[in-house]
Amino acid sequence: MKTPPALHVHQATVRFGEVEVLSEITFNLEQGQFLAVVGPNGAGKSTLIKVALGLVKPMRGHAALYGKDAGSMPERIGYVPQLKTFDRSFPASALELVVTGLRRSWPARVRAPERERAAAALEQVGAVGLIARQLSSLSGGELQRVYLARALVRRPDIVLLDEPATGVDFLAEHDLYALLERYQLETSATIVMITHDLAVARYHASRVLVLNRRVHGYGLPADVLSEQCLQEAYGHIGHAHALSFG
Repeated sequence: MKTPPALHVHQATVRFGEVEVLSEITFNLEQGQFLAVVGPNGAGKSTLIKVALGLVKPMRGHAALYGKDAGSMPERIGYVPQLKTFDRSFPASALELVVTGLRRSWPARVRAPERERAAAALEQVGAVGLIARQLSSLSGGELQRVYLARALVRRPDIVLLDEPATGVDFLAEHDLYALLERYQLETSATIVMITHDLAVARYHASRVLVLNRRVHGYGLPADVLSEQCLQEAYGHIGHAHALSFG
């Protein structure tokens, strides 16, 4: 029997009120692939991630992870949200944030086995020295590492990232992609990442989904990141410069 894809989306259509945010989205992503989701603001990229997480139910169609309905196996998923939605004044430590990846809630008290697993995850992303630091004291790059540790603490089979480079500097962004690629190499995990950077999509992803409410292109970066496909999705050719780097 054929192994089901890591992520299967079939005819997924999502409406918020009168607005159709996603229209008949269909694609299969096999285990071990690195998918970059690109498209203009308002294209439905974050909504697609929420469909994969099971947080948004399509009005038509469906999504599945490893052959099971989206949302039914949270233990197999790691998730890194957009940092700009985070309240930096929330009184919590890096350790406590990572432990929420184990408990799915904020811990009143961290148990010794949880501390051990959280410390190992922080060490994996080069941030074990941050374990006792308050979140409010962390830089954008440091906070991103802690969020990544939270996503990886369960050793998930699939990692979903919503614009993870937002608010971090160039070196932190470079480290982020290196960490993801190393984790993927060690575990054969599947990565799904929203990004606005077409160069990142070209050079780090094995598959690219060009989205603007519907699928404008899906496949190998060299095939999908074409001037015609991007013009259809973005409405202009101002992004064509990103294709000339190699």
